[in-house]
Amino acid sequence: MPKKKVASPHRVAVVQHPPVTLHRDKTIKRGVQLMEEAAAGGARLVSFPEAWLPGYPEWLWRLRPSEDYALTSEIHGRLLENAVDLKAGHLKPIEAAARRLKQTVSIGIHERDSDFSRGTLYNTVVLIGPDGEVMNRHRKLMPTNPERMVWGIGDAHGLRVTETPSGRVGGLICWENYMPLARFSIFAQGCELYVAPTWDAGSSWVSTMRHIALEGRCWVLGNGTAMRGKDIPTDFPQRARVFPDLEEWFNPGDSVIVAPDGTIVAGPLTKQYGILYADCDPERASVAKRTMDVAGHYGRPDIFRLEVNREARAPVDFG
Repeated sequence: MPKKKVASPHRVAVVQHPPVTLHRDKTIKRGVQLMEEAAAGGARLVSFPEAWLPGYPEWLWRLRPSEDYALTSEIHGRLLENAVDLKAGHLKPIEAAARRLKQTVSIGIHERDSDFSRGTLYNTVVLIGPDGEVMNRHRKLMPTNPERMVWGIGDAHGLRVTETPSGRVGGLICWENYMPLARFSIFAQGCELYVAPTWDAGSSWVSTMRHIALEGRCWVLGNGTAMRGKDIPTDFPQRARVFPDLEEWFNPGDSVIVAPDGTIVAGPLTKQYGILYADCDPERASVAKRTMDVAGHYGRPDIFRLEVNREARAPVDFG
């Protein structure tokens, strides 16, 4: 029996496993099991992919808005039913596991906000602390291309860096990482561990993760999702039509962990399921800024200025 690794506050785990698409409770159960596996690997910070709960809407890229309206509506109905309402306690099993395992957890969800509009979903990343409490909730600022037919636009309330036992954690979702001002807002808050959950993959994306590590002089956790057609549950509406090739890797994953000097220390994990581990000492991020701190001595605040409007909507109540 393999010996359990001693947990380190600096050890991180990037989870690259498929969800049980359109099944919230089954995906949460899988998430808890993966958190336990990460804990056995010594991890204190665990990251899950973009929209992992209950699954990224890959069908958007396969169906036509007009001709396939009835099918997309049926799928969207299932998605609404299985989206996450924080006030309804849908994340309580993940929160309880984080408390039991003493982990900080970043998890991508389809969020349904019962205080604002139950008909609008958000692409959200929730950060849960080792006490099981929600520490931050960030909504994707701008859905990409057809994603706008699923998610509303986010706001800057959760565009924050959070102090955790593993270091100062911030980050952006998927193509938010191509928004220079959004990145700068994270760098300016002293980010040490930059979490980038995504549906993107490939060499260009991995290069982006390396660039962000070099630019921000921080650890970068690029968290993808590897999935094949066979990973889609059999009860998915018209699965054979939407995912005709069950052996097709429609997303290779390509999760990666990058050091503050741009060196890849784990991954890319391509066309396989697994968990990447690395020891990410936040002090390395601080020391790396000696040569270039884009939000400090290299930022020229006498010339450039960024203002972030956090009052675009009412403050989020974690309740």
